[in-house]
Amino acid sequence: MSKAKSDKVSPELDTPTDLPQAAVDKISASLNTLLADAFALYLKTKNFHWHVSGRHFRDYHLMLDEQSDAIFATTDQLAERVRKLGGTTVRSIGQIGKLQTIKDNNESYVPPREMLRVFIDETERRTWFLFEASRQEGGNEA
Repeated sequence: MSKAKSDKVSPELDTPTDLPQAAVDKISASLNTLLADAFALYLKTKNFHWHVSGRHFRDYHLMLDEQSDAIFATTDQLAERVRKLGGTTVRSIGQIGKLQTIKDNNESYVPPREMLRVFIDETERRTWFLFEASRQEGGNEA
């Protein structure tokens, strides 16, 4: 059964777990940051999809659309993992903005090759963060 829950979690959302509350909080925080980054990267990728131009338009447009779908597909898995652990997930765009580590891109024009470079860099950062979060969840912290 669950350990003493912090005041942040409504009793109606209490999820039984054998994890100590400190572990639930730490893992949930990491996964929520990853979730916020997934939403930020999803929107950034859609932005690039909507605004790509140039001679490789069709290929880049389709690739970015497929990538945004794949990124969005991870959000439910991340959020449900947080809930299964006994934590709570992000609740709003504002909270996502506070938690995300991926920088927004509000430029009026980004050259296609720069879009791809940014997308690759952000995806690599997110992959590394996912690896670190999975190490925490598995109890293999260094």
